[in-house]
Amino acid sequence: MSLNTLECIEIETGPNPERAIIWLHGLGADGNDFAPIVPELQLQDAPAIRFVFPHAPIQPVSVNNGMAMRAWYDIYTPDLVRREDEEGIRKSESAVRALIAQENVRGIPTERIVLAGFSQGCAMTLQTGLRLDETLAGMVGLSGYLPLMDKAGSERHPANQNTPIFMAHGTMDPVVALERGEASRDTLRNLGYNVNWHTYPMPHSVCLEEVRDIGEFLRTVLA
Repeated sequence: MSLNTLECIEIETGPNPERAIIWLHGLGADGNDFAPIVPELQLQDAPAIRFVFPHAPIQPVSVNNGMAMRAWYDIYTPDLVRREDEEGIRKSESAVRALIAQENVRGIPTERIVLAGFSQGCAMTLQTGLRLDETLAGMVGLSGYLPLMDKAGSERHPANQNTPIFMAHGTMDPVVALERGEASRDTLRNLGYNVNWHTYPMPHSVCLEEVRDIGEFLRTVLA
């Protein structure tokens, strides 16, 4: 097991899971943030799944006056993308890859793993999934965006070209503007990705209808 594997909360929906969902939290939260979603996804009829909710490292965040909090990378500007923490994004990509490798070691192949994330976690899901050299079962990106957008086309690996991507955004999101999500969706579609796009009348959060839609997507890709 890699020494830099992040601390995680794990929930298994049944014995000896052969599928996994690695779920990345947003800025300032931790792995506990999405753990309560497991029963709400209503996956009791699906094969056993191991949910992995890692905690991002604690680091100063520039846009929050340098306050230290859990973050996958630094954020310099409120618009998120004018200047990006490329080094931090790539470092977290390595950490996410280590989590996937850890599941492989435990007997779950990459094609039975879904990468999911909210906000910064969505950014890391797309950053990692596009570049990964093994095919994932699916990707779920919630209320987030595609980071390092101008490099995605040249750095992507063909392994996940046909992997289904569920993306969702709140129409009243004051943190990651809807336009940022739409631009990410359009970039991915222009690169030929299969993006399943949803919007909901909500702020920077998750709603019940969205959770039902995510559950349906997960049942399909992990069947």
